[in-house]
Amino acid sequence: MPEEVRAIPLRARRSGPLNGRVRPPGDKSISHRSLMLGALAVGETTVEGLLEGEDVLSTAAAMRAFGATVTRADNGWWSVKGLGVGGLLEPEHVIDYGNAGTGVRLAMGIAGSHALAATFTGDASLVGRPMGRVFDPLRRMGVQVLSRSGDRLPATLRGSDMPLPIEYRLPVASAQVKSAVLLAGLNVPGTTTIIEPVPTRDHTERMLTAFGAQIEIATGEDGARIIRLEGRANLKPQKIVVPGDPSSAAFPIVAALIVEGSDVTVENVLMNPTRFGLVETLIEMGADIRIENRRSIGGEDVGDVRVKGGRLKGMVVPPARAPSMIDEYPVLAVAAAFAEGDTKFEGIGELRVKESDRIASVVAGLAANGVTVEEGPESIIVHGAAKVPGGGTVATHLDHRIAMSFLVLGLASDEPITIDDAAPIATSFPEFRAMMAGLGAQFEEPKLG
Repeated sequence: MPEEVRAIPLRARRSGPLNGRVRPPGDKSISHRSLMLGALAVGETTVEGLLEGEDVLSTAAAMRAFGATVTRADNGWWSVKGLGVGGLLEPEHVIDYGNAGTGVRLAMGIAGSHALAATFTGDASLVGRPMGRVFDPLRRMGVQVLSRSGDRLPATLRGSDMPLPIEYRLPVASAQVKSAVLLAGLNVPGTTTIIEPVPTRDHTERMLTAFGAQIEIATGEDGARIIRLEGRANLKPQKIVVPGDPSSAAFPIVAALIVEGSDVTVENVLMNPTRFGLVETLIEMGADIRIENRRSIGGEDVGDVRVKGGRLKGMVVPPARAPSMIDEYPVLAVAAAFAEGDTKFEGIGELRVKESDRIASVVAGLAANGVTVEEGPESIIVHGAAKVPGGGTVATHLDHRIAMSFLVLGLASDEPITIDDAAPIATSFPEFRAMMAGLGAQFEEPKLG
C-alpha cells in the first residue's frame, strides 16, 4: 500500500426530492466467493455483475497469487480458470488485502488447509482488526500462524500436509468465520462440522452446493444450525450472475426515505433473508417501501425496492436481527435521526471490530451534527427529531460505510455535512457519488484553505 494516500473531503447538502431508478453494484459477499470458489474448481467459471470495488479486486489479485487465471473480458464478465481443491500454489509475494476484512479472512481459510506458506497484510485499518476468531479454528486444523502483533495482520500461515477436520461451534455470529472454516474444510479429508447458534448470511453454503460440494445442513436440538462438509470434493465450474448488494442498496433506500417527496426504485436487490434485515426494519418503522418484480437468479431471491419519502417511527430493533443487517446499522442510524421518538439498537457489539469502531463513529458523527444519541458497550439509542441541524464534519476513520452514511444524512440536514475522506468509498461502492447525483443528490468538494 502507498505510504500516504491523499484524503478527499466531500460535502453533502440538503437536496430536493430524489427521483429515478438505480441499480446497485454486485453483492460484495457473493463476488468474493465467486472468485474464490472459481479458483478451487477445475475449469472456467464465469461471473457476470462482479463488484469491481477495491475489496473484490484484492481477492482477484490474491487468487492470481495462488496460481488461478483471473481475467476481465471487454463485456465486463470475469473469468476464473481454477486449479482445483488442493491445487493452489505458494504465493511469491505478500498478499496485500487493502481494506477487505471479508476477503482476507476467507482467503486465509482457503490457504490454511493447503501445504504452503502465505503472508497476508492490509491497510492501516485492516491491520488493526482482530483475526484471532479465524486463527483459532485454523490452528485446530493444523495451521501454523506466525504474527508479531498477536492475532492481527501481518501474519504468515503455514498449512499442514495432513490438515485435520474439526467440529467447531461459533463463539460469535460471524459469516466470515463460518466461511473461513468451511473453505478450509474443502481440502481437509473427512467431515468438517460447523455449529452455528445464530444464523448468519448463507452465501457460502449456497455456493458450495452449486459448485458440487457435499454439504448437509441440519437443525440441532438446541435450534442451532449444523453444517457438515465432506472434504476433498471436486468442484465444478459455474456461470454466476451476481445480484445487487443490499448493503449498497441501503444508501439510496434511506436517502429516498429521509428526503421529502422522493420516489426511487432500487433494482435487482438481493433479498436473501439473511441479508434483508434493514428493509424489514424500515418497514416496521413505517417506511413506504414496496418490493416489485420478485424473481430468482442463480438460486437467490431478487427484487426491485421502490421507496417514497415519509416520516418514520422509532422502535427497538431486535438483537436477533443484527446478523442480517450488521453492515447497515450506520445508515439505519441516519434514518433513525429523522424518526419520531427513540430508536434503540441492541446486541451490536460486532460493530466495534469493523473497519472502524462503528458504534463510536456513528455516535460521534450524529452528535457532531446536532442529533441526540446515547452509546452503550453494545448499543446505540438515537433520539429522533423532525429536523437534523447538520453543519458538522465527520471523521470516517477509513470506513466506507461511515463515509456514505453521513453523506446521506447531509442530503436532508438543515446545514451541509462534510466527511473528512471519501476515498474509502471506492472499496465497496465506487459508483456511489455518480449514482446518487443521478437521483438528484447534491455533493461538492469543499475548498481547502
